[in-house]
Amino acid sequence: PFLGAATTTSEENFFKMSFEDMSKTPLAEKIQGGWIAMVQHHFISAWIGNQTETNNYFAKQSAANANEYFLGYTGPQVVVAAGQQGSITADFYVGPKEVYRLQEIAPYLDLTVDYGILWWLAKPLYSLMHFIHSLVGNWGLAIIGLTIVVKGIFLWPSAMSYRSMAVMKRVAPKMQGLKDSYGDNPTKLREEMFKLYQKEGVNPMLGCLPMLLQAPVFIALYWALMESFELRQAPFYLWIQDLSMKDPLFILPLLMGFTMWLQQKLNPPAADPMQQKIFQWMPIVFTAMFLFFPAGLVLYMLVNNIISMTHQYYVYKQMDKKYQNA
Repeated sequence: PFLGAATTTSEENFFKMSFEDMSKTPLAEKIQGGWIAMVQHHFISAWIGNQTETNNYFAKQSAANANEYFLGYTGPQVVVAAGQQGSITADFYVGPKEVYRLQEIAPYLDLTVDYGILWWLAKPLYSLMHFIHSLVGNWGLAIIGLTIVVKGIFLWPSAMSYRSMAVMKRVAPKMQGLKDSYGDNPTKLREEMFKLYQKEGVNPMLGCLPMLLQAPVFIALYWALMESFELRQAPFYLWIQDLSMKDPLFILPLLMGFTMWLQQKLNPPAADPMQQKIFQWMPIVFTAMFLFFPAGLVLYMLVNNIISMTHQYYVYKQMDKKYQNA
């Protein structure tokens, strides 16, 4: 997660600076209203200027100590005549990065909940998860509900993919026969495989379609879960007491890897031997990666795999009936 300064400028609603950026190019921004914040993972501390006045914001490295940095702002000059009274006020917020609270404090302050370049996907995913939580009262159940909704959206392309895989699995023996016959002639092998694809109505690319479509959603959801303060110390059930941290017993990642392996058994074998080896290693590699991912994200992947595997098995059974009746 990002650690550094963030502000709103006349050119960008959300502009962030690392400590290295501040040491190289100090910030000096003049803007009406505005704010400047020190951003951590789940918390910020922010000065919010008077939204009706023009304020000067700055972020810089200390001249006396290279390990110190200063963030702040100055408002317009206030003159109090002799014998009169005046007041100068400033708003300061320190607390969690709760999107709906930050939206009320100042324009664009909620952007400190940084979802990255896929914010346009992450924000509605977060809003949907927040709504589901208002119904079920548990963030783990909200993640499961969100997974079901996302899978429902991709139901049609997924079904297309599984039908294509079912056909690929059925013609696998014929594919192997072509390899045995033309293995020493790659050009001829490709031609014969293409003819077989046309004859059987197979489109190998359809097998990759849902993965390509869901990849941005997965990345956006990763950031939505990473940035959600609500998941911090939020329990699920049993041993999962903090959905923003890794599974302390590594049970969820191991189950996720196992479901990946099971789903792989449903898929047709890859045409290339090297691809087959890569696919065999994928459950192990993904399990190792997800060991230290937030438990909430691993829960999403586990439920996603279970739903996908069930859907794929159902489609395969429907295709088997179709071929038996043909």
